[in-house]
Amino acid sequence: MDRLWSPWRLDYIAGPKEKSGCVFCRHAEETRANPDNPDSLVLATGAHVYVVLNRYPYNNGHLMVVPYTHTSTLTGLDRDELLELILFTQRAEQGLREAYPLEGINAGINLGKAAGAGIEEHLHVHLVPRWHGDTNFMTVVGETRVLPEDLPSTARRLRPVFDRLSR
Repeated sequence: MDRLWSPWRLDYIAGPKEKSGCVFCRHAEETRANPDNPDSLVLATGAHVYVVLNRYPYNNGHLMVVPYTHTSTLTGLDRDELLELILFTQRAEQGLREAYPLEGINAGINLGKAAGAGIEEHLHVHLVPRWHGDTNFMTVVGETRVLPEDLPSTARRLRPVFDRLSR
């Protein structure tokens, strides 16, 4: 039997759980306190939202657009926040297409646990790069995802693109 090791998953499965409170609000606070942190997974910031890599991605480049406002619904955002959320989602699409040879992107918002929200208390938009065949037997049978690029490399690839798009 062949084995594919994915030791990075152990942190997610057995590691210490996030501190109490909202992970997205903590990201926002950390980014505001140290905006030039090269180890940050935050790729871009706006007045009302920020873009951050998913720490446990489905595919390389999996990122999220997150409003600073702590709300679980779209109705909890005002017009300016909603506008910036969709504009940054558009920018994230453009950035992913420039950085990777994509064949598609899944973009979505899961509102509530029943809809699949893993962090249901804070609204966020997922953008997941897709390629033909990326849902192969490894994911279906092995319950394992094969990601050829680690998160720091993904951040180094995407950060300059987002910096340029933010000007």
